[in-house]
Amino acid sequence: MALLDSVRNGARAILRTRSAALARRCTPYAAFLMGRAVGNDTTRWQDALYELLRHKGITQFAYVPDAGHSILIDRALADKDVHAIPLTTEEEGVALIAGADLGGARAVLLMQSSGVGNCINMLSLIKAGRFPFLTFVSMRGDFGEGNPWQFGMGQATAPVLEAMGVICLRIEHAQDVLSTASAALTMAFKSGQAVAVLLSQKLIGAKPF
Repeated sequence: MALLDSVRNGARAILRTRSAALARRCTPYAAFLMGRAVGNDTTRWQDALYELLRHKGITQFAYVPDAGHSILIDRALADKDVHAIPLTTEEEGVALIAGADLGGARAVLLMQSSGVGNCINMLSLIKAGRFPFLTFVSMRGDFGEGNPWQFGMGQATAPVLEAMGVICLRIEHAQDVLSTASAALTMAFKSGQAVAVLLSQKLIGAKPF
């Protein structure tokens, strides 16, 4: 009996060691698929989001420089298998997404809520041409905002996007990032919808400036 217990304990120790080693090697997205928590750490959920986007075939990342998207942008710039395209204005990203679809590729637009107003007229292209459209919007002007100038566009972001036929999905907590992003990817690239994922300041952190 003592011998059997020793074998069992040894086997359990080996499994624990292997599991720990596997966990260390796991990417955040792989950890999510294995049922492990991604957690609230900003780096961890953004890395997991990037890996999800790549796993789902996103190869073009259009962006305007923004602290809220810094990890996604840095990952895209470092990834030799994608195109990271800096924009002079957010509306260029709308046209870029349409062009990517025409070329058989998938693209995503990364922008801040303050830039959403620049896209409204160009979104007519998405609506008239029935292009799939996916954007991730880092929000300003909501939870804990310290800059009064950010409230106008921040509060108008969802209403103006919805007025142009864009479905808005809002994320408040890190544990909802991957499930919401997965839903948005399905809606955009399988159902051909225009979708904006709004990353709230409760998620990305409020800014005092």
